[in-house]
Amino acid sequence: MEKNLEFPDLLRLIDERSTAFRAVVAAAPGLDAQVPTCPGWTLFDLVKHLGGGDRFWAAIVGAGSADAPPAEAVAARAALEVPQEREALLAWLDASTQLLLGALRAAGPESGCWTWWPASQSPQTAGGTARHRVQETAVHTYDAQLAGASPQPLPVELALDGVEEFLFTVCATPSAWPHKPTAFDFHAAEGRSWRLTVDGDGARITRIPAPTAATGEDSDAAGASVHGTASELVLYLYDRIQAESLHVDGDAGLLDLLRAWEPEEK
Repeated sequence: MEKNLEFPDLLRLIDERSTAFRAVVAAAPGLDAQVPTCPGWTLFDLVKHLGGGDRFWAAIVGAGSADAPPAEAVAARAALEVPQEREALLAWLDASTQLLLGALRAAGPESGCWTWWPASQSPQTAGGTARHRVQETAVHTYDAQLAGASPQPLPVELALDGVEEFLFTVCATPSAWPHKPTAFDFHAAEGRSWRLTVDGDGARITRIPAPTAATGEDSDAAGASVHGTASELVLYLYDRIQAESLHVDGDAGLLDLLRAWEPEEK
């Protein structure tokens, strides 16, 4: 069974994706370019959001285990002011990312901290935060690339981890599924698969064997099965591309129910 990315790899990927993000912004015609996947936002808004998020999570990780984010971090994010000139703005973003990476290194992967996902299958630790932050930075890099009409697939190692990270963090919940029990399978073309089971006990995720030409797929096991590259699956889960961009077996309408579901407890 494939292992999750190690903590040093997560830190490396945060740095790499932030660097890629800054390169896109540096090459853009202007900071006022619209971001199609973030309606109403410009590239400037996206930089402010990503850098503000880096600083916010750096403060959270640095505070250690807590029942809520530090009040000063919440206030700082609400009152965030950033440079208006591009070169200074990009330097600010770089510094923001380094603050986050420094806080994560100092804490170590097992150090507890507040997160918004206490009821999920992801840990409330610096390691769990790093894993989620990789994906947020990667998806926003895609957003920035799309604003420049040059979107690129997410790196494979990052995207493979990202499918599971999204399912574990965003989808897993003890809240009861309000519809008939079913399961959703997600199959990455690179050879990994996951099952999201939903019923009266909530939603939980397990890794499953990837279908092969010899074994095929048990079409009765899942209500809907989604096939695509790992990058496509992550972008679909983050609502950057639609299900029509993927291959779906079974009842595609179930995916609409899943997307519309808002569990009471997260």
